[in-house]
Amino acid sequence: MLALALLMLAPLALAGVALMNTGLGRSRSAAQSLLGSLAVVSVAVIAFAIVGSGFASGSSSHAFQFDGKLWNWLGNGPFLLAGLAQASPHEQLAILFEFLSVSMAVLIAWGSGADRFRLAGGIASAAVLALIIFPAAAHWVWGGGWLAQLGINFSLGAGFADAGGASASHSLGGLSALVVVWLSGPRKAKFPKEEVSTAMPGHSAVFVLFGCFLALVGWLAWNTTGALLWIGAAPSVIPVVAVNTLLSAAAGLAGTFFVTRIRFGKPDASLCANGWLAGLVTSSACAGVANPIESLAAGLVAGIFTPLLVEVLELALSIDDPSGAITVHGAAGLWGLFAAGIFASESGQVLAQLIGIAALLGLFLPVTYLLLSLLNRVVPFRADADGERLGMDLHELGGGAYPEFVIHRDDPYR
Repeated sequence: MLALALLMLAPLALAGVALMNTGLGRSRSAAQSLLGSLAVVSVAVIAFAIVGSGFASGSSSHAFQFDGKLWNWLGNGPFLLAGLAQASPHEQLAILFEFLSVSMAVLIAWGSGADRFRLAGGIASAAVLALIIFPAAAHWVWGGGWLAQLGINFSLGAGFADAGGASASHSLGGLSALVVVWLSGPRKAKFPKEEVSTAMPGHSAVFVLFGCFLALVGWLAWNTTGALLWIGAAPSVIPVVAVNTLLSAAAGLAGTFFVTRIRFGKPDASLCANGWLAGLVTSSACAGVANPIESLAAGLVAGIFTPLLVEVLELALSIDDPSGAITVHGAAGLWGLFAAGIFASESGQVLAQLIGIAALLGLFLPVTYLLLSLLNRVVPFRADADGERLGMDLHELGGGAYPEFVIHRDDPYR
């Protein structure tokens, strides 16, 4: 009952991220951004309920023997959520947790394609992620898959550990965002020439900063529930996990505030918000295993590298990521997983975490790229040039989010 009550608050994390994504985009695409957030979450939930939950299942699985050890690679549970009412409370809560996690993963990818990602492309990519990619990751991490069995098979700590979804939700979502950005390309006039980037600030810093507060509430619920479900934490540990989550977020903002203050002479509001979120993402992996000082340190590291990595991706690699999801969710999620290994008390935990990180980068990233690149040929992700000029609201919805205001000019990129 405690875990269920906490999970009722977790969707606020989704609301916070959706609001931040919208605020970091252009005003002429605000309605399409929020509607798209609802649409991709809805499609992901339906697809996961029909098929994905069976592949993510931990009750039964596809496995093979190798070198005398059992390698569990994919769930073999019922489709259409058959038998859910008869499942144990833990299994029911686990499925609900996974529903929220797949929703976060597709929401992250949607945000990176802001101002040029078509609704049809976002919906189709969400379906692919929820049907195939996320279920495999969730099974490996939470469903007794081979990553979780690293402790049993190879005495590597407690096996790959991720109580809050830093791997299957945030890192996977961040890597999917990278694929979306690669396939859809940068916004028009974002990079007029090599190593030159045009500033395209988000249209509402208020949305972005308020989204940080919403996300905090959801993350507190998310991390504490994950600690109860996946690492067997006692209810008495919940206050510590919540404190660690808040400290990591606060340190993330402090680190970004410090870096941007030095780098630009003044703190940058949107980057500071991303630093806060990067701290929360980091806490998803380590809040349940770290102490408060360690959580503070982990969040501070995430906050320091967030603005630096955002700048490197944009200027050195010409990656146009309006929401910063590749850094905030992808990189911070990977850092949090590594930090969890450092802070864990079990011997060999660092190596188990590194194997999990290698699986995300070496297996899930290329598979995601392959599937989404094939999908992009069938359902093009990017809007045409005229649609991008008009704005995604007018192009796809026939009306803007702010009809009382003039938000369009003949040359919106000037």
